[in-house]
Amino acid sequence: MSKTKVGIINVTGYAGVELARLLYQHPEVELTSVTGRSAAGQGLGEAFPHLASIDLIIEAELGEVDLAFSAMPHQASAKEVIPLLNHGIKVVDISADFRLKDATEYLHWYGFTHPAPQLLKQAVYGLTELYRSQVASAQLVANPGCYPTGAILALAPVVKAGLIEPDIIIDSKSGVSGAGRSLSQQTHFSEANEDATAYALDGHRHLPEIIQELKLLRPQQPLSITFVPHLIPMTRGILTTGYAPLASGKVSVDKKGREELFQLYLDFYKDEPFVRVVEFPPHTKHTWGNNLCLIHPTIDTRTGRLIVISSIDNLVKGAAGQAIQNMNLMLGIPEVTGLQALAIYP
Repeated sequence: MSKTKVGIINVTGYAGVELARLLYQHPEVELTSVTGRSAAGQGLGEAFPHLASIDLIIEAELGEVDLAFSAMPHQASAKEVIPLLNHGIKVVDISADFRLKDATEYLHWYGFTHPAPQLLKQAVYGLTELYRSQVASAQLVANPGCYPTGAILALAPVVKAGLIEPDIIIDSKSGVSGAGRSLSQQTHFSEANEDATAYALDGHRHLPEIIQELKLLRPQQPLSITFVPHLIPMTRGILTTGYAPLASGKVSVDKKGREELFQLYLDFYKDEPFVRVVEFPPHTKHTWGNNLCLIHPTIDTRTGRLIVISSIDNLVKGAAGQAIQNMNLMLGIPEVTGLQALAIYP
């Protein structure tokens, strides 16, 4: 049986490079085409020596494929994706261009008018833990952002169950690869090394995505969400901590309440291959290089607040790994195929 042909638009970014690495060892698909206009004409191994085993030339335009991953920046991605959809090709878009359902949000958060607002209803938000059946039948999947992946998975069980008050604080710390390969002063080694800083205090572009998805879990409850991202001097990983007051009378603020909360998370994610509820605060190194999201929920019994911590690799579960997880479902392949690598340690 012939393998499904897949391609990557913009293989030269970090998400594209990680996609190529993971797809190389996938037993059910064949990576047959990669693009990257800045490196067009070069061998993939010439541009990225660690990918020398993949015998492909980086092209200016995508070749014939059955499914495409778009790893283009926002706004540019939609222009690449629309023609593919018109030709009946399945697409997983790693950019933000199809994540938001309200087209007006793009002008506010991303500074452009969406070129195909009619596709926003068609696009399936690719957080498989919430939308598995919809992803399986989709032609277009909007791969979630890295920050929203960790935040939504951390908070989904308690939001859906109505166990917390609507005032939520999300604190996330990310490695510098989340900023991409483009040069900037903020991610320059001399600036980022031995430094930690908060940014986007007026609102990060991933905030509307987090609000959209958490509100859908409990539409009757308005949510007030403060999200503060931080840049820390490591290459990969996102550690997210969510805080919210517990709803009165819903769960006891003691050891028994902690046990009930932990069981709620276990039940919510019991059949999920890539979410693990753990009894200890996870480290970013526990998910370095794999597709897992580790979650640790607890209660601050002094204040009556939920504290929930999640850890992901921003380039795997936060980007390329999750994209392949979505691809597997779209192609009717077992969801875990090609994604069962253990974390790299130390």
